Amino acid sequence: MLAACSTTPTSADRLPIVFVHGNGDSAALWQTTIWRFESNGWPRDRLFASDQPFPLARDDDAVAQPGRSSAAESMAFLKAEVDRVLKTTGASQVILIGNSRGGNAIRNYIQNGGGDRVVSRVVLGGNPAHGIWAVKGLHEGSEFSGLSPFMRQLNQPKNAAGDEVTPGVKWLTVRSDHNDKYAQPDGVWIGAKGMPTNIGFDGPALKGASNVVIPRLDHRETSFSPAAFEAAWRFLTGSPPRTLQPVAEAQATLSGRVTGLGLDPHDPASGDFADNLPLAGAQLAIFAVDATTGMRQGTSAWTQTIAADGRWGPFIARPDTAYEFVLSAPGYATTHIYRSPFPRSSSVVQLCPQRIAEADRAAKALVIFTRPRGYFDAQRDTMRFDGQTTLPGVPPQGAGVSSAKLKLTSDEARTVPAEFNGERVVGRTWPLARGEVSVLELSY
Repeated sequence: MLAACSTTPTSADRLPIVFVHGNGDSAALWQTTIWRFESNGWPRDRLFASDQPFPLARDDDAVAQPGRSSAAESMAFLKAEVDRVLKTTGASQVILIGNSRGGNAIRNYIQNGGGDRVVSRVVLGGNPAHGIWAVKGLHEGSEFSGLSPFMRQLNQPKNAAGDEVTPGVKWLTVRSDHNDKYAQPDGVWIGAKGMPTNIGFDGPALKGASNVVIPRLDHRETSFSPAAFEAAWRFLTGSPPRTLQPVAEAQATLSGRVTGLGLDPHDPASGDFADNLPLAGAQLAIFAVDATTGMRQGTSAWTQTIAADGRWGPFIARPDTAYEFVLSAPGYATTHIYRSPFPRSSSVVQLCPQRIAEADRAAKALVIFTRPRGYFDAQRDTMRFDGQTTLPGVPPQGAGVSSAKLKLTSDEARTVPAEFNGERVVGRTWPLARGEVSVLELSY
């Protein structure tokens, strides 16, 4: 009787969800969102996120650009992923959830790639649905221009009511009230302060969709925050989630990919942009560390040479333990990534080593504090980095950057703490002269 009354959904009760990342991003950004879905009963084997190769958009969508992808290539990648998920699960339909540029690929796939036949519902967070700018003569060929042929055809009315979304699919958009740097009437975040973009705060909204506004969210938080998850869950299920925070598991099985930078991840001269390509031959070591000092607790808990597919793991982690991930590869700095504990298993722990910029080489030690799933906002958030409340590289007003870089004048090994709205992560410094850098990465 108790089993019959259980409300825990089975795989057959939930459609597969395919998560689509944004410009220059990776599947890793969906980690906390996936945890929240799992913690509310969505089956783990129905949640999928992957890395698009060369995730940065072209400057002009119609002109080939090394290391950049076109809108058509993004759509083809998404179509292949959906086909793979349908085959893997045996489902006849999927749900698509996309952030930022990922929403462009979703809309294009549904409108022009046959996705309307297999997609049930769509959630778009921070999607530049009408462009980031719409200025005559300003990069009109970019898929981020509201005047581009790509954007114009996406937004053509689909019916007599003037709906901009493809019919037959249910749509939700999530946007900020005024804090999304890519939905601004002024061009400050595209390097043109004082220039009207001709895009309003409501740029991500679409006629014909359910459009939700959540105050004060930044661009990434429109997809990766607890509030964005709650909006998506209500839209997909018709009821509120049981919890907004991941529920801890007894142990966490971690895996993911190690990726590089540039047109060729093994060639430092080919650039330092994200490529989402496997960094074969890289060395990975994982150490348990003291969460208050960053000091290693014994020898390495895991070591691995990365194979051709870039995959690493699976590594069994303790959810109450902080870890240091050490990546080394020719042409990269030895990168020490410090993470707060992992409460749940994850297969999208994507790792990428750093390269040292010329402007940073005069420092004795380099520590990078990063918030991948959101931006730092000095006017909204409580932040501290190595005792400083004003984070280096973070503008005094507005949510615009996701990392702060601390250049130290001493290479003496010591603890560096960082805090963001109550979440704390601690790391250690390493000598830049030896080609080593530290990254303190927030989970939430």
